[in-house]
Amino acid sequence: MTRPGNQHDKLVRDNLLDLEDHHLVRIELVREDQRQVWVLTKRGHGEAKQLLEPKGIRVSALREEKYDPDTGELLGTGYDDHAAAVTSTAAELHRAGIGHRLGFQTEIGHRLGSGFVQRADLVVRAPEAGVPVLLLEIDRRSEDAHDLVAKLRRYWEWGRLLPRDADKHTVDLARSRPDAIEHVDHEQRLWRRVYPPTGREGLVPLAFVFADTTTAKVANTVAVLEEAGRRYWAPRRYDTLYPKAVTARDYRQAVPVVVTTLEQLQEHGADAAVWRRLGRTGEQTLTAALDNPEGHALYRDQEARADAEDKRRRAAQREAERPVCKRCGRKFTDERWEEITVHRTAVRAGDKSVCGPCHADDVAREEAATAATRLQATVPPEAEDGPEPDRGRGWFRRRP
Repeated sequence: MTRPGNQHDKLVRDNLLDLEDHHLVRIELVREDQRQVWVLTKRGHGEAKQLLEPKGIRVSALREEKYDPDTGELLGTGYDDHAAAVTSTAAELHRAGIGHRLGFQTEIGHRLGSGFVQRADLVVRAPEAGVPVLLLEIDRRSEDAHDLVAKLRRYWEWGRLLPRDADKHTVDLARSRPDAIEHVDHEQRLWRRVYPPTGREGLVPLAFVFADTTTAKVANTVAVLEEAGRRYWAPRRYDTLYPKAVTARDYRQAVPVVVTTLEQLQEHGADAAVWRRLGRTGEQTLTAALDNPEGHALYRDQEARADAEDKRRRAAQREAERPVCKRCGRKFTDERWEEITVHRTAVRAGDKSVCGPCHADDVAREEAATAATRLQATVPPEAEDGPEPDRGRGWFRRRP
C-alpha cells in the first residue's frame, strides 16, 4: 500500500523491522505468497496519532491482539485475511491515483441513534480524483447477503441523523413524521460534520468490494442487494407538475452503491470500467458510476422545457379561444376580453359581442346623442305669431 508499484521493497521492510524493534508495529499475518501484513501496536498507534492529528489526519481504529481465554491461541485469523483484502483494495485505489497515502482510513465507526456503531472497512478521500469520500465494505463472502443489506440500511439511517446540537425547530420537524428528515437540507445533517460534500446528489457513496469468491456468488449477492436494499439505494420520481415530460430521478435521499471485485481491481486497475452501480447494467469507471446523469441536472432541464412548452400550449389555447368581433371581425384585446368577463366590469361593457374599438364607437355615438338631447332641451320654444313689434309706451292688447 505504501509503495504499490515498487518491486524492491527492502527500504520499506527495513523501516518496518526497525519500528518492530521499538514495539511500534507487529506482523499480523503472513500470506501464502509470503507477503506480510503489518499493523500498529497500541504504542505505535498512540505515537501515530500525535504525529498525524495536528495535520488534520485521522488515524484508523486500533486492532488489538485477542487470545482465546482457554488455549491462549491468537484469535482473528479471519480478520487477518480480511485485513489483507482491505489493504490490497486500498493499494489498488492508490495505484490508480484514487487517494493519497494518508487519505485512507480503516475501521471508521458511524454511531447510530440506537448506539450501534457501523464500522466501515475502509474510507477513502480523493477529491482530486473526483471522489471526495467513499465508504468501502470488503466482503470475502464470509457474510450473508442479507447482512450486507443490513449494513446498507444502517449507512442510510446514519445519513439521516441530525447532530446533537441541531436547533430545536429542525429537531421538531424531523420528529413530526417519519419522512420529515427528507425536508432537512444535507448541510444540517450529522454526516456533513464528518465528511465533505460529495459533489453529487444523495448520501455518502458506498462500495462493496468482493474478494476470494466466485462470479456466481457475487452475482447472487448483488441481486439480493438490488432487490432487498432497493429502498436505500434506489432513486425516486420527482414530484412534478409534468410527470410525463420529466423522466429524471431524484437521488437526494439515496445511498449511491457501487460493486466490484478485488480481482478486477488487480487485473484492470481501479480507474478502469470495473464498477457497477446498483440499478444499472454494465460496468463503468468509478466516477461515471457515482455520477447521476439522469439526476437533478436533467430534472432542471426537463422541468424548464416542460414549463416552457406548457406556457406555449396555454398561450396557443388562449389564442384559439379569444373572441372575435361580430361587427368588424377583429380579435378582442386582452383588456376587452377581461372587460366582458370580469363581473365588476361586465355590467358596463356594453355589447359583449363587439371588440374594444367598436364598443368605443358605440359609446361615442351614445354620448353624442345624449348631448344633442340635452342641448335641445335647454333651447326655449319660439312664439307661434313670431316676435311682436314694439308698440310703444302705454299700449295694451285687448283681450278677446
